[in-house]
Amino acid sequence: MLAERTNSPNVVDDFVDQARRAHEVGVRQVWLAQRFDHDALALAGRVGAAVPGLGVGTFVVPINPRHPLVVASLAQTAQAASHGNFSLGLGLGAHEPERQAFGTAWPNTIGRLREHLTVLRSIFDEGAVDFHGDELTASPAWPVAVPGGRPIPIYVAAMGPKALRVTGELADGTLPYLAGPRTIAEFIEPTIAKAAADAGRPSPRTIAGVPALVTDDADEGRNFAAEQLGFYESIPSYQRVLAREGVQSAAELAAVGPAESVVRKLKSYLDAGATDVVLSPLDRSDDAERESLWAVAASL
Repeated sequence: MLAERTNSPNVVDDFVDQARRAHEVGVRQVWLAQRFDHDALALAGRVGAAVPGLGVGTFVVPINPRHPLVVASLAQTAQAASHGNFSLGLGLGAHEPERQAFGTAWPNTIGRLREHLTVLRSIFDEGAVDFHGDELTASPAWPVAVPGGRPIPIYVAAMGPKALRVTGELADGTLPYLAGPRTIAEFIEPTIAKAAADAGRPSPRTIAGVPALVTDDADEGRNFAAEQLGFYESIPSYQRVLAREGVQSAAELAAVGPAESVVRKLKSYLDAGATDVVLSPLDRSDDAERESLWAVAASL
């Protein structure tokens, strides 16, 4: 379940309260999105510490502009705080938003992803790192391992062929968003599975992020989904995913309608080869809709 902000005066208290209530009805894992205001890694550690037994993760933290040494220290701290219930979800980022936010963009995305994961893998698996690459250097003269902070599963929001191959080789799975059942079955799952097998790694997880809204008025809900998701149709990587799926709009991939209809849609992702489904709420700040979505998540 992907947690969303409300209008609470304290964002941390808000997320903790949502997570606790969701866990009480049976939700086993919550994921937190990185934004420019709140920090997903810090929130994950706080939520994991406050709600014992609940899985927490980031969906997702872009690899730019943070150096992997910084990500590793934050992730290990979150893992220690959550007592082993934290998962690190990373994203490749997008050039135009990076240019707008930071005044620059980072080329060679796949090369940077490979080096970023290589550094993290070394720290998480061996507790040390001495890496000198084309894009990154990580050779600190001080400890990098946090007691209680390992192991940490790493997932990447990879959907293109090159990113999936690197992810299968170095990470524990992928976090595709708006990749439909056909795309998962015919492309994502076989591509990442082969890369992992070739690298001698365990079978990777495919954790599909699906926009969802429980409502009795399906037509109104689909219109709302179209308004909320239209932005993705302007991003080239998502355009390619939608084309591969054979749909015209991102809203067609959303699970919208009464609870039983939403469950059927979500199960189609599992039938297609996704190991897990993450519900991304199409949030209308309606407590009843939010609680209905928690119940759906707990039933999967």
